[in-house]
Amino acid sequence: MPDNENGRFAMSQVGDGVIRLDTRTGAVSNCNNSGPGWACYAVPDERAAYDAEIGRLQAENEKSKAEIEKLKAELASLAPTVEGKTEEALPKSDSLKKAEPKAAENPRKIEIPLPSDQDMDRVMSLLERAWRRLVEMASRMQKDVSGKI
Repeated sequence: MPDNENGRFAMSQVGDGVIRLDTRTGAVSNCNNSGPGWACYAVPDERAAYDAEIGRLQAENEKSKAEIEKLKAELASLAPTVEGKTEEALPKSDSLKKAEPKAAENPRKIEIPLPSDQDMDRVMSLLERAWRRLVEMASRMQKDVSGKI
């Protein structure tokens, strides 16, 4: 239909066919002339998939917020109140005084065993063999390139 009659479809030529836009619904189709005649196939609507994912994430976010509020309420009900405690039950601390480290309670000690001489000999032997193989491969490659085989 001519543009002045407000046709339903807008067409744009691409490669071996046309892209068809339904101006009423917004659906997009890829049309081409293959086989017995022209055929149009709907292009997947990524917008619908994005909207569905956004909706799912919003619902999950609201559920998480509700769960956080529920846990905060539970925590508040379990926390001891200062008014109901006596002075002996409350821990005595000076807010200006720095806490001293408690080294005697749980000393953390990391010990890393050093390799034995036997382990070092094995590693050195492995490295020597690898180096020899590498040198042999390089000399074979040099011979192959120069054509002396």
